Amino acid sequence: MPSAIPPSCASGSVSARLPSWAAGPPGADAPPTCEVPHFPPVRVRGGAQRLRRLARCRRRAMAAGLAVTAAALLATGAGPGEGEVQGERVRGHPVADPVPEHRATTGTVTAPVRIADGATVRLLRPGDRVDVIAAEQSATGGDARVVARGARVTKVPAASATESGALVVLSVPRSTAARLAGAGATSRLAVTLW
Repeated sequence: MPSAIPPSCASGSVSARLPSWAAGPPGADAPPTCEVPHFPPVRVRGGAQRLRRLARCRRRAMAAGLAVTAAALLATGAGPGEGEVQGERVRGHPVADPVPEHRATTGTVTAPVRIADGATVRLLRPGDRVDVIAAEQSATGGDARVVARGARVTKVPAASATESGALVVLSVPRSTAARLAGAGATSRLAVTLW
């Protein structure tokens, strides 16, 4: 019984009956190519559902991880509120005594200054503006320099003047207060009123 060959491939029917060695050159016994019919693309169903399920599983895993972390923090005793200083979280180990915040370097501070001439201090009143002058003591006379300009007098203590001078409290910037303290240790201080 002869084999049925489709009519589109009928040209190779003679060579199909001959042995392969008598058919001709190698590859000549292959049937001609047939056209592949057009078909719609294959679509996998349930892809969006799988993505939603994966996102739901990830959210559950993250929630479980956060719950375990919170439980571990509660077990170690690091609850909310510990290690906070004035609304800010402190990193690292907690300090026994929190360091107080310093005022801004541009702000003013009160600086007690000992003036060499006590009689001059008795002329001062709170609110007066003065210049503080430092005179270095040396055998050749020494130089005088202005240490603070326009310092406001905030307080004049009622103590009597001694031969080492009298105290006056001035309101000055922080950098000027440092200069006044340094000059008071090495020089005699005097004031001039505005």
